[in-house]
Amino acid sequence: MPTTSYLLRLVKIISVAAIGLMAALIVTGNITDYYTNYFFVEHVMKMDTIFPESHVQYRGIHNTAIYQVAYVFLILLETVMSFCSLKGSWKMLRNLKNDAVVFHASKNWAIAGITTGIIVWFLGFEVIGGEWFDMWQSATWNGLGAAERVLAFLSFVLIMLHLRDE
Repeated sequence: MPTTSYLLRLVKIISVAAIGLMAALIVTGNITDYYTNYFFVEHVMKMDTIFPESHVQYRGIHNTAIYQVAYVFLILLETVMSFCSLKGSWKMLRNLKNDAVVFHASKNWAIAGITTGIIVWFLGFEVIGGEWFDMWQSATWNGLGAAERVLAFLSFVLIMLHLRDE
């Protein structure tokens, strides 16, 4: 029968691998169906669906090149998130049966992947999209609910990763 420590290590590995897989699927979708989410980025940055009486519409950007750069940068960050998370889960899996110090040290790539995800989903969606571009005002182009769900899991796994094994 596996020990509790062994099972908790597996939970950590599977959770990080799931984050990496999710990010890989997001990247794949963003590349193979480029314009669906590109239009999301465009409309958020244009601020064309926020409350008409809002006094912050001056923040809107009306430049196609900037939409393209922002969207490609987002895809690149999601790619880094996926790569680091998948590599991190692999390194943790390879150290599954090693002592606690070695296993804990193998978490660095996973932490980098999750931190990149927090940059994307908190800084990108919540702070820049939600607050600077007031995405929360849009009934059509509002990704805050999805961002909050992803952030909740990223935060949970990051906390779980920082718990040291006995």
